[in-house]
Amino acid sequence: MSKLRQMEVFVAVVEAGSFADAALHVGMSAVMVGRHIQSLEKALSTTLIQRTTRRQSVTGEGRLFYEESKIALEQIQYAYSRVEAFTGTPSGLLRVTAPMTFGAALVGPLVTEFMQLYPEIQIELILSNKVVDLYESAFDLGFRISELIEVNLVSKPLPPYRMLICAAPTYLDKWQEPKTPEDLYKHRILTHTSWNNRFAWPLKNGNKEVPWPERAVLKSNDGQVLLEAAISGVGILMQPDFLVASAVSSGQLVTIMNTYVPEPKPVQMVYLRSKKSLPKLNAFVSFVMERLGSAGGD
Repeated sequence: MSKLRQMEVFVAVVEAGSFADAALHVGMSAVMVGRHIQSLEKALSTTLIQRTTRRQSVTGEGRLFYEESKIALEQIQYAYSRVEAFTGTPSGLLRVTAPMTFGAALVGPLVTEFMQLYPEIQIELILSNKVVDLYESAFDLGFRISELIEVNLVSKPLPPYRMLICAAPTYLDKWQEPKTPEDLYKHRILTHTSWNNRFAWPLKNGNKEVPWPERAVLKSNDGQVLLEAAISGVGILMQPDFLVASAVSSGQLVTIMNTYVPEPKPVQMVYLRSKKSLPKLNAFVSFVMERLGSAGGD
């Protein structure tokens, strides 16, 4: 195991607070994160993180090693950035984070196409519905479904995140089609687990907002799983238009209750102001804006 990678993993564990959360940031399993930490502790002949079944805490030696590792990693990143900016050639590693459904359905295919155009760029794409701190997690760029953006970030608005409510024709043949948001409470509902108070999708009914029913026959953190369940006739789905478009076009799903769909949410591509001169970042930003367009271009 590389010493540099071990330091990156250790810093992620300290900042995330758990092996599982750190695994999302570094793009590996929680088990592999644990192996990196064990190998690092063996090499240093000391305990860096005290682990019990309920919690973990950083030791004094661990805190010291974290502070020095953070400085070292920042210096390495700065060195790479200086050289990349100087050469003007898009190359090197670009770390990108995005929400899961948006990332899988839209960002993933964009990354594949982008890498064919820029073979000297390597991309690490991490999908998570948590709001990731780009600076603390050493990401170059992120996609956010939000209006609130930190002042240290450059923001590029993208077309908004629009929802559609759908069901399979077989489901609607069996169950009476709902006409109002209140009718949904009598139906079999499919729900994304990220829908909570911070990221809710209330339906519009005049001046009133009606929550999407919390009681569901299927909950998942993967929009694709919910889509496949809806196509099979399991229940009623609400997911973004880009995810369901193909199924609606083919007739596998039918849109319903179009007048009650939630207000669209803004989508933004963000990156640190300190990295705006990097050729690899500029190339990716320009590529995404060309493919997806701006918020006003949809």
